[in-house]
Amino acid sequence: MALWKIRGDGRTVEPGAVVRPDERLNWPATIAIGVQHVVAMFGATFLVPILTGFPVPTTLLFSGIGTILFLLITRNKLPSYLGSSFAFIAPVTAATAAHATGGNGMGAALAGIVSVGVLLAIIGVVVHVAGVKWVDRFLPPVLAGTIVALIGFNLAGAAYGNFAKSPITATFTLAITIIFAVLFRGFLGRISIFLGVIAGYIFAAFRGELDFSAVDKAAWVGLPTFHLPDFGTPSVWSGIAMFLPVVLVLIAENVGHVRGVATMVEDPEINAQTGKALIADGVSTTIAGFFGGSGTTTYGENIGVMASTRVYSTAAYWVAGIAAILLSLSPKFGAIINSVPAGVLGGITTGLYGLIGVIGIKIWVDNRVDFSRPVNQYTAAVALIIAVGGFSISAGDSGFVLGGIVIATVAAIVIYHGGNAIARLRKTGADDPRPLEAVGPMGGDPA
Repeated sequence: MALWKIRGDGRTVEPGAVVRPDERLNWPATIAIGVQHVVAMFGATFLVPILTGFPVPTTLLFSGIGTILFLLITRNKLPSYLGSSFAFIAPVTAATAAHATGGNGMGAALAGIVSVGVLLAIIGVVVHVAGVKWVDRFLPPVLAGTIVALIGFNLAGAAYGNFAKSPITATFTLAITIIFAVLFRGFLGRISIFLGVIAGYIFAAFRGELDFSAVDKAAWVGLPTFHLPDFGTPSVWSGIAMFLPVVLVLIAENVGHVRGVATMVEDPEINAQTGKALIADGVSTTIAGFFGGSGTTTYGENIGVMASTRVYSTAAYWVAGIAAILLSLSPKFGAIINSVPAGVLGGITTGLYGLIGVIGIKIWVDNRVDFSRPVNQYTAAVALIIAVGGFSISAGDSGFVLGGIVIATVAAIVIYHGGNAIARLRKTGADDPRPLEAVGPMGGDPA
């Protein structure tokens, strides 16, 4: 494992320079930057378990453990914080809803998370051995953008469900979040969702919408609550199918993260860590799913912190991972996070889920996807309508159901690759050869 060299005087970064992954500032500065990374991931990492009903301390624990595993597997060569992935919200919500009466909803959701993690790790091994070019061919920008967009837009109904419970609080929370996003620049702008939750929480408190009964009962120090996955019924296996499109999103996020870091530190050799990054995220997601945590991904907020500080040292991420683990050992802290009322969540998610969809559209724009081609038009059009409309396919009384996300993803893949195969046979066009660019902060704050 690489050791960190002290950069310059250890206190500041020279103009035009960066602190590389194998370097660090002195420990006080490194710890301060590590804590900044923890603050940056707060809003997104906590929001996912709040929205899905997962235990916050458990999610935080495996977020910290996942970050440390990522650093170990990539041998300290790739800085990244692994936080809760928004891509899991839709399938987790659907899985828990499908088992709401007489079933183990959380167990079914965790089975899906474990399956995604295992598959991602296997793909990581293939990428590490065979290279990443086949990913570029299988997941070109029009497909990557469509899959990211459909996962966000599929959650529109869930956002409205919370919004309708307290429209005044929800409207205030959404409005103040937008104001923070457009008013602030730099670090504060990147944590606008976190700031919006805090402002909405205070507003809800003045309106008497907070319930602190669970906070009063919670201990200051204690172990997180653990849950096990459930692989036992046909309906669970249909739920697992609903999770599999998330793998494509995680591939895009990790590939984009590696390329983004390589570009910012001007070191193309970092791209060689792509396979290991996928393996690490897969292992982290698998372990989290086995014990009750949310699936993980690399975080855009933390990319923003590195860009603003010009410190890409993996030492700062060791600090962040350890800090997350320590915070997870306070049940009272988790209870406070879980006390966020529905109105605040409704306001935040109205913007957040839409922004996830817009990130997919941004992938199209950044890569100049040619929507004059019918195959690209139908790839996006059909998939988005299926996802927004909540299409589903059921197999009689077996309990096996395919939801909108998996149907839309399969439709997009079949239309795109099938259409291009026909185009090649007729010599009327060819695939979009552009490689997948960095997709931005899907895992966290899309601000």
